[in-house]
Amino acid sequence: MTARPAGARSIDQILAAARARFARVTPADAFAEVRGGATLIDIRPAAQRAATGEVPGSIVIERNHLEWRLDPASEARLPEVTGYDLRPIVICAEGYTSSLAAAALLDLGLARATDVIGGYKAWQAAGLPTADAAERTVAIAPGASTAFQ
Repeated sequence: MTARPAGARSIDQILAAARARFARVTPADAFAEVRGGATLIDIRPAAQRAATGEVPGSIVIERNHLEWRLDPASEARLPEVTGYDLRPIVICAEGYTSSLAAAALLDLGLARATDVIGGYKAWQAAGLPTADAAERTVAIAPGASTAFQ
């Protein structure tokens, strides 16, 4: 193993720094917020969604397109992104990638961005609504892959 370069951080340090910037929400709190108007953003790849299911009403934006679709100043933004007051709640498989994604949204000026503690796995374990991908209960953002054939 080589020595870490000066100034480099481990992924655990990067994750902790990202999470220190916002208050994360439990699956139950995320569900309540979505019912109140927040937007649940599912960043999991199609293969994961096909294997484990989707959250009805969520918007699927795969991680590699997230900033472009949610930046109010981007020409590639989603039509519903009309300003910086959006409350995006990011969900991934287990709540790690979503924390890094939420921090990136903070960098864009979306000061209300957060993520779901424990991700989809915790959402499902809490007994919150899920659907088979074939039911097509999610919105697929441009560039995202569908999880059904």
